[in-house]
Amino acid sequence: MTTPSLNPQVHGIFDPATWTVTYVVHNGPGSAAAIVDSVLDYDPKSGRTRTASADKVIDYVQQRRLRVEWILETHAHADHLTAAPYLKQKLGGKIAIGHQITTVQKVFKDIFNLEPGFRQDGSQFDVLLKDEGEFRIGELSAKVMAVPGHTPACVAYQVGDAVFVGDTLFMPDVGTARCDFPGGDAKTLYASVRKLLSLPPRTRLFMCHDYPPNNRPIAFETTVAEQRAKNIHVRDGISEAQFVEMRTKRDATLEMPVLILPAVQINIRAGEMPPKEANGTAYVKIPINAL
Repeated sequence: MTTPSLNPQVHGIFDPATWTVTYVVHNGPGSAAAIVDSVLDYDPKSGRTRTASADKVIDYVQQRRLRVEWILETHAHADHLTAAPYLKQKLGGKIAIGHQITTVQKVFKDIFNLEPGFRQDGSQFDVLLKDEGEFRIGELSAKVMAVPGHTPACVAYQVGDAVFVGDTLFMPDVGTARCDFPGGDAKTLYASVRKLLSLPPRTRLFMCHDYPPNNRPIAFETTVAEQRAKNIHVRDGISEAQFVEMRTKRDATLEMPVLILPAVQINIRAGEMPPKEANGTAYVKIPINAL
């Protein structure tokens, strides 16, 4: 029998191919668990998928006899494919994302000219979560925090003293997420970051990615206090106007993520592949000069 905790156990599994961290949050062996931001391995040269990263998550869950109740997405990722359907098949759980995913679906249905039957109501996911909404992970209480700016659908998940921030924030020496994807907005991101940084100083923050500068080791856990003191983009004292100017100039220099075209098409479907065509093969589209 586990006891309720304000300090849930958090295990991060780093995927070096996409610089992504998948988290398992739980209350100890035998307890309920949630998986946050999983990765399906994808080779852009061949179009082949593998499950090596997701299988590491499965091994961790099974070794600790965890009961997966939730498979959570912080947003529709542009840099990796989600393994949510595979994990649901193997471990159970409900696939959930912020309810503004419908906004992202509408934008990208037009960009990719998706099939007429593609639904833009978020029904591909088991649960759509709203800002300030609360849910349970067994005996743990969880809360949804809308943090748009990187995308309109970005949410963070607060479980006890742990917050999974998605792409909103990176480690202090890396900064913040880009805002130049369709529906992104630097002013909105600044407000979302300040919302996160208004939490108690000792709150643990868990990043979705790490891109370490200066050959430092991979790191993906920090605190509100550390971010407020040291984040190179949004530490205390940096104004909204300064942030927007910096972010806009920086974003103009960035290349698109390697996997954005396949990833978004699949992630807005909750990880399911596009419908197979007459020859039994599923395809992703590559729009020319659209992004």
